[in-house]
Amino acid sequence: MFDLSGKVALVTGATGAIGGATARVLHKMGATVAVSGTKIDGLEHLANELSERVHLFACNLNLAGAIEELTPNIERICGRVDILVNNAGITRDNLLMRMTDQDWQDVITLNLEAPFRLMRAVSKKMIKERWGRIINISSIVGAIGNSGQTNYAASKSGLFGLSKSAAAELAARNVTVNCVAPGFIESPMVEKIPASVREQMEKNIPMTRVGRPEEVAAAVGFLASNEASYITGHVLHVNGGMAML
Repeated sequence: MFDLSGKVALVTGATGAIGGATARVLHKMGATVAVSGTKIDGLEHLANELSERVHLFACNLNLAGAIEELTPNIERICGRVDILVNNAGITRDNLLMRMTDQDWQDVITLNLEAPFRLMRAVSKKMIKERWGRIINISSIVGAIGNSGQTNYAASKSGLFGLSKSAAAELAARNVTVNCVAPGFIESPMVEKIPASVREQMEKNIPMTRVGRPEEVAAAVGFLASNEASYITGHVLHVNGGMAML
């Protein structure tokens, strides 16, 4: 069960907590992993850890031209992309009235437009092969909103609609498209939260703790597997019960 041997997975934002954990899980399941990001040192560290069946692709997903080159580069080395995990994302938090056009555009470009471009690129060969998995990493914020994150929430909510519409288009070709929506997950960003704030935050989570990146990655691994072949257009929430949607 849950065997991805012979499959090629692209994980964007692979140097982040969730991205790195996802790359490790898919690799453990047998996939060849193409890891993408802008932090070369982090990519090299991950590649050294995985040792084999891993390829590094430095790419700035803010640039449309770089995205257009990424998939052909992976295909030249790995043959194809069977599994796409759109994990890369940024925040540019501010109150609505103070948010600049650039803050808005930067987040929408990386968090929503880049996944669209990558989905469009990889889906063509997935359709031809009649097998594919596209998994977009969204957020609980996309479902319930959050003060100071209108741009981030819009981008993550947009992934829901993007994924569901693409799922409807690609289902007949055995290509599934789903979202994983994490809640509060251990990461460098969460670690910077003051202890008192974090304590209160954890009290609002029924499981009384923040999640681990590996728990999000496990959900991605399941959706990438043959065992999830009849699941598409779905949003899988991994949030410890914080929002029971």
